[in-house]
Amino acid sequence: MKKPINATGKKRILIYGINYAPELTGIGKYTGELGVWLASHGHDVNVITAHPYYPDWEVLPSHKGKWWTREILDGVKVFRSPLYVPKNVTSLNRILHEFSFLLGILPWWFMTLFQKKFDVVLCISPPFHIGILPLIYAKIRGVRFINHIQDLQVDVAKDLGMIKNRHFLKLMFALEKVIFDWGGEVSTISEGMQRKIQAKGIDLSKVILFPNWVDSGFICPLSRELSLRKQFGISNDDKVILYSGNLGEKQGLEIIIEVAKLYMEQSNVHFVICGSGGGRDKLIRLAKELGLSNVKFYPLQPYENLSALLAVADIHLVLQKKSASDLVMPSKLTGILAAAGCVIVSAVPGTTLHDVITNNRMGILVEPENVASLVQGIETALHQDLNILRSNAREYAQKYLTKNTIIGDFESNLLATA
Repeated sequence: MKKPINATGKKRILIYGINYAPELTGIGKYTGELGVWLASHGHDVNVITAHPYYPDWEVLPSHKGKWWTREILDGVKVFRSPLYVPKNVTSLNRILHEFSFLLGILPWWFMTLFQKKFDVVLCISPPFHIGILPLIYAKIRGVRFINHIQDLQVDVAKDLGMIKNRHFLKLMFALEKVIFDWGGEVSTISEGMQRKIQAKGIDLSKVILFPNWVDSGFICPLSRELSLRKQFGISNDDKVILYSGNLGEKQGLEIIIEVAKLYMEQSNVHFVICGSGGGRDKLIRLAKELGLSNVKFYPLQPYENLSALLAVADIHLVLQKKSASDLVMPSKLTGILAAAGCVIVSAVPGTTLHDVITNNRMGILVEPENVASLVQGIETALHQDLNILRSNAREYAQKYLTKNTIIGDFESNLLATA
């Protein structure tokens, strides 16, 4: 039965999340765009977050040295707290980093208890455990609580071997279950993740599909002449294989270096890695040790250059480890599709990512963590007409991934009375 719509059409919305604008990529980018969109549509949006640090794992100069601050960012009231940001990202350091944020937001949490009541509390996970404070607030004040899952963090930590202590993992899963069971609705970004959440004992009626989106008007196909090839010193006649985004643990990006080694003698084929993250230095070191002149590294590009960056590529790589299947959904894919890119995706059959690419015929699928399979995919892309894949990608983005449609549908859900 459809919920009735609130007659006022306006909500006081409180968003909790460790990442927020002006971060350029990942969860911070999407949460920032969500906050601005809701504020621009008349809602009173407040955000409790950290000082921006991702994906470089270093607080931005504009926020460095600051403690608890308030600012208004594109109509959104943003309350920031300090946190520990490790220089070397290990499992232990990451745990300390996330718990430091949980402690840091306590003053803002107490402040909200005595303010005018919010209508909706939206918690962005990961980190999964920050849901404790907004959940307690929602219970005390009797308001609607939505837990939005971008990554199933505990499953990822377990399956990728990032945390091996079974007692600690058991404790983390138990805490996650408490947040799921005691919270209200759970939203997430793919059907595969919906199934994973349902398998944890959460009724499907409580799970909202809220996928990531793209501004397909801003991110659009460009010619090579309008791309960043000239700035990168790459000829328009050469072939470029691009990986752009977070350089982290979930993707298994060492495989790019292994494959690039096999193309060392082909001077017209370039591997471009553009982004930041905990694994960047390791990739640079591996490429240097192997003497790979065909691998080029560039920093993350500003959003206004994204179409020009994506237009550099003949082939885009969207890679993830087999053990991360359906636990995460690569956010970079939305921009690639909007730019009509030809994408090579490593995905396991039966996962959402595999099904979406297959059913819409908009990319080339390869087996995760398999060098031979990735090489085969690249060879297929280099020697076949890719126009149909590019056309299908752009059509899919315009039909299913537009920002106004996706956030508009979510807004309709927010306007429904609990």
